[in-house]
Amino acid sequence: MIKLCYLSTLILIISDILLAQPYGIDERIANTSLQINYSGEIREINIQRVFENVSFTNPLFLTHSGDKTNRIFVVQNSGQILVFPNNPDIQQSKIFLDIRTRVTSGGEKGLLGLAFHPSYSLNGKFYVSYTTGNLKSRISEFSVSENPDSADAESERILLEVNQPQGNHNGGMIAFGKDGYLYISFGDGGGGGDPYHNGQDPKTLLGAILRIDVNGTQDTLQYKIPEDNPFTDAADGSRHEIFAYGLRNPWRFSFDRATGMLWCGDVGQGQWEEVDIIRKGQNYGWNVMEGFHCYGSSSCDTSGLSLPIVEYSHSEGYSITGGYVYRGDEQNHLYGTYIYGDYGTRLIWGLRYDNNQLLDNKIIGQSPSPISSFGEDESGEVYVVGYDGKIYKITVQSDPQTATEIPDSLSKSGLYKDILTRELSPGLIPYDVNSPLWSDGAQKERILALPDTTKISFEMDTPWTFPDNSIIIKNFLLELETGNPQSRKMVETRFLIKRSDNSGWDGFSYMWNNEQTEAVLLPGSNKRSFIIQGPDSSYTYDYYFPSRNECLKCHTPAAGYVLGVKTAQLNKDYTYPNDVTDNQLRTLNHIRLFNKDIGDNQEIFPKLANPSDISESLQDRVRSYLDANCAQCHQPGGTGVSTMDLRYTSSLSETKLINENPEQGDLGINGAKLILPGYPDSSVVFLRMSRTDDKRMPPLAVSVPDSTGLKLLRDWIISLQPTNLEKPANLPQKFSIKAYPNPFNPTAKIEYTLPQPAFVKVSVHDITGKVVFNKNFNMQQAGIHTMPWNGSDLSGKTLSSGLYFYSVTAVTQTQHFSQTGKFILIK
Repeated sequence: MIKLCYLSTLILIISDILLAQPYGIDERIANTSLQINYSGEIREINIQRVFENVSFTNPLFLTHSGDKTNRIFVVQNSGQILVFPNNPDIQQSKIFLDIRTRVTSGGEKGLLGLAFHPSYSLNGKFYVSYTTGNLKSRISEFSVSENPDSADAESERILLEVNQPQGNHNGGMIAFGKDGYLYISFGDGGGGGDPYHNGQDPKTLLGAILRIDVNGTQDTLQYKIPEDNPFTDAADGSRHEIFAYGLRNPWRFSFDRATGMLWCGDVGQGQWEEVDIIRKGQNYGWNVMEGFHCYGSSSCDTSGLSLPIVEYSHSEGYSITGGYVYRGDEQNHLYGTYIYGDYGTRLIWGLRYDNNQLLDNKIIGQSPSPISSFGEDESGEVYVVGYDGKIYKITVQSDPQTATEIPDSLSKSGLYKDILTRELSPGLIPYDVNSPLWSDGAQKERILALPDTTKISFEMDTPWTFPDNSIIIKNFLLELETGNPQSRKMVETRFLIKRSDNSGWDGFSYMWNNEQTEAVLLPGSNKRSFIIQGPDSSYTYDYYFPSRNECLKCHTPAAGYVLGVKTAQLNKDYTYPNDVTDNQLRTLNHIRLFNKDIGDNQEIFPKLANPSDISESLQDRVRSYLDANCAQCHQPGGTGVSTMDLRYTSSLSETKLINENPEQGDLGINGAKLILPGYPDSSVVFLRMSRTDDKRMPPLAVSVPDSTGLKLLRDWIISLQPTNLEKPANLPQKFSIKAYPNPFNPTAKIEYTLPQPAFVKVSVHDITGKVVFNKNFNMQQAGIHTMPWNGSDLSGKTLSSGLYFYSVTAVTQTQHFSQTGKFILIK
């Protein structure tokens, strides 16, 4: 008996050895060829994080009270103002004002502005700008309480309210000028292209900067109109409060504390961002012009319009954040420089202007976080407010950088052992993803290069952390004859490289020549035309090479910079160059590329669905598609100006998609929602993905809508039933499973209820315990779910009659559920 058991064990061991699944890569090979020690572009300034011990949630503004107390006030989107001493070692803040119950927040809505009365030290009055109700902008006065670090929330005196037709373009900056008047900015009312024609209409307060006197009232107004406002004598209905107009969405203006000059950053539409010097009575052109260019036509009447001081294109950024003229004492080289930035690409410019002449305008730094605002302390030092909750101070570059040479041709980079055959150099790792990013139909080859002996910090649901000087490479190939893989031609090779100082990532592109023998480094964006032979006729396609700054629009800090190289994308089989097919996570773990052993069981890890795989559920495919194509911007802390969270790990209700009002315009459709169940043509997310103009999504490197992705999204929207997501009490309160009918022939439905969003695995076992069928599901929302089983095994073979066991395992962020039931298959 003992010999028999021993023999059986030996047979099992030998069988395991013979049947062992080979790995895609046997061992990690040294990367000695593709090594670029990259420190990023040389910058003049350093962005140093300050107040690290204090936490902030979606901060939008920073300022001081001007009363020589040297305190910092931070405005949070939700409706709170925090206060603390201007001390880098401060451990906590205090709540100065909390009006969250009055504030409508999210996206471009919320508590947007704060200004202290010039005589605050004597009268204790301050002013705020916020959105409220459904929907209006409100300017209110408050008073401080006996406690200097606490305002009296019940002291509110509403000065001004303006109805807002849309949720975006609310402006919201307020500040006092040297004249003692309060200046207020409002955007054009929202929607793309100024659909309400407010920019050129001085009869509305929208699309303008106002000037009012808060030291008194006038007629029915809770303020006075300065006598020298430009429209005080107008009899045509023009609003007397207007100081200047023709603005789209003035996001932050400021006064030069030395000269009193009013500087403003005005957010552009689809192509240009601009900096304006605001002067009384001037018309700044929107929507006749965008920057220095006619909007919507090749020519326009520019008479009477004031042009910007500078503009920058959307190849450098896409959402300007106005700043301050530096008048501090610590950075002498910056004195008199207007410092401004871009929310999305996080670039920071320094502009010098004197005697009505532009002297200089250049990029001087880059923020680690999306720039929601700049701010000043009492001494004139300038700060960067990061929307991700971090505050930074602009300081001198204490450690001068040395320029890094990027190879000027691909053959010099070390990517290929032989560029003509495109044989990769040793140590480089090819990979593939479950849900690819749409790039106008271009085919892609993906490659990972890590410095020797370094490892990736593995995470299950959040972005991986890569060692410095890691490089992610993508080759883009165009099929010049539709449907013929042999006609594919290399067009672009794009590098994404992590800086050697761990301060971020940068992208740059190589453009291949016609002979396919070399690719040259591009200094900026570019276009190249190709003739594509379609099924019926040929057409010209303009391929777009993004600029280095444009790479930062998608490769955002919130998404961890790297988009495709993460657990849920790489959890799939891949055929390696040695013709071995293996799960990528299993292979990478085998060669010890991770900082920890994750084991060989990849079924426990999340996995995005392939949008083209009809064996996956429609919702899983759509959620995976949105994660790959949209979530890099549309997630908490992302650069997308909305409250959507399109990560696949978020429950459907957490995505804020279903029956939600669009915050960036309704495209002129009555009753439009982000997703309106059953009605794709009233769903703005679907419609934006269908467009090719400046209202399209994604906004970059996509000129041809993804017809397959659109069909997938349309089918999903049609399949949706009216939801009741606002009533969580209707959701299941506990985990349970059942199967019906039982006994069954030919198909049973396995039903399970989830009290929380969870990753789910459904398995069927025979009476010996052998798994005959299983299926993994990505994050599923709380609710009731069913999975049909037709009595076939994993190969599709019909199983014999008998008793079977079904089990459902669900893993949430905090809990693990598992139950088993039994049913009988009758044939």
